[in-house]
Amino acid sequence: MDYSIAFFAVILLLPLLILLLILTSWDTGFPGIFTQQRVGRYAKSFTIYKFRTLDKVTHQKSSIGSWMRKTKLDELPQLFNILKGDMSLVGPRPDIPGYYDRLQGEERNILSLKPGLTSEAGIKYRNEEKLLCTQENPLQYNDEVLFPDKVKMNLQYYYNLSFKNDILILLKTFFTLSK
Repeated sequence: MDYSIAFFAVILLLPLLILLLILTSWDTGFPGIFTQQRVGRYAKSFTIYKFRTLDKVTHQKSSIGSWMRKTKLDELPQLFNILKGDMSLVGPRPDIPGYYDRLQGEERNILSLKPGLTSEAGIKYRNEEKLLCTQENPLQYNDEVLFPDKVKMNLQYYYNLSFKNDILILLKTFFTLSK
């Protein structure tokens, strides 16, 4: 299902993807694609794709980048991660090394899932960047509040894995983003 939907989404969205690539390359520097190592299934590292939202020189969020992050359009290149088999449509959002790869005990069950383009935790914390900016110590808040809550939500997803739940999460994502 993931591959089929991602394939048709890429075909359908190809003009938009090309336009966004041109805009981000012009706005933030060439190439307009950002790559980063993330922790994937079984704690194996993979390269995630996103549209670049930070200027290559100033490292400041560009105006187009701000809009793309707000609308989550910067995440569209992850459809290619799905086509490569690194990701799924629904699953725990892939994190940078130092978090999911350090899970212990029961929490390591999360690593048996492919990371996803969307998840319940991703929906709940879709404004994570804004939330962290309001904290006195953002890293501490992430480590002590956000990350443990995401792990709890992703474990709940693991234990209730079903096609029906995936469809509900996809619909919830669509309705959340269309607001």
